[in-house]
Amino acid sequence: MIVDSSKSKLFSSIGQRATFGLACLELKKKYENLMVVTADVSTSAGLDRYKNKFQDNYLDVGIAEQNMIGIATGLSTLGYNVFTTSFAPFQSMRCLEQIKVNQGYMKKKITMVGIASGVVLGTLGYTHCCIEDLSIMKSIPGMTVLSPSDGSEVVKSVFAAAEHDGPVYIRLTGGSNSKVVNTDDYNFKIGLPIELITGSDLIIFATGSILVNCIEAAKEMKNDRGISVSLINVHTLKPINKNYIIDKVKNYKKIITIEEHSLEGGLGSTINQCLIGSMSNNQNILNLGLPDNYSISGEYSYLLEKYSLSKNGIKKKIIDFLNS
Repeated sequence: MIVDSSKSKLFSSIGQRATFGLACLELKKKYENLMVVTADVSTSAGLDRYKNKFQDNYLDVGIAEQNMIGIATGLSTLGYNVFTTSFAPFQSMRCLEQIKVNQGYMKKKITMVGIASGVVLGTLGYTHCCIEDLSIMKSIPGMTVLSPSDGSEVVKSVFAAAEHDGPVYIRLTGGSNSKVVNTDDYNFKIGLPIELITGSDLIIFATGSILVNCIEAAKEMKNDRGISVSLINVHTLKPINKNYIIDKVKNYKKIITIEEHSLEGGLGSTINQCLIGSMSNNQNILNLGLPDNYSISGEYSYLLEKYSLSKNGIKKKIIDFLNS
């Protein structure tokens, strides 16, 4: 899927959720059998234009995610290319048994899109935050798990999922007016990470919209302290490209993972598992992410700062790690 570079700024300015709706409009041009099924989130998922234009290819089941997965599975069996969407905790956990049986066990193809994942909805509390979905969806056999970094990568993920032979979970993070991560077009391939910055002192693996803060932190560390950072966009959490990871870290003593997800079962755990038995004695790894608890609620920027996932928080953690 080629994304017009002139639209990258637009996609990022409206955020990943709204971009998902635009991606579905484009996807319908290619797939006449596209069916979008939602759980009362047409506006939240940016789907109002799609809903109004393609009424026969849109279904709102209300706040009933278990039914949504059952209906979507039936539509998939009838030959539709089905996308479902709801807020991430409800898309991934409220209907988990149905996902396990229909997508994991029966291997029925649908693409599930969890919107507003991470802590962007921090003011609503941890009922609406989602710090567990990567670990949960990764545990379903046969599930492909994607976490795009910006709007243009949302579009690429949506098209890749539609073409993929099997169930997919797409995790959307961040708010509106986020910055562009991918300034140039590139070949998006499920399972193949993207190297955004090449450096010599340390390597960072990150996923989702938090890559914006990683890029800014890397640039400031280069300008202010001469620290040269390699930054890898891991847009696919499953299947993970183990050989790519092992090959990339071999020339670095310091390895860092950064994610807007619990440190239990997310990107850090996945990278650690890849590197078991392959790291030398002089290599160290630091995992940055959200703690394994349901803490206080708050504004998005406040929570990122609290958990050292802001630009400044990432910089401080990395510098302390280099000096340790």
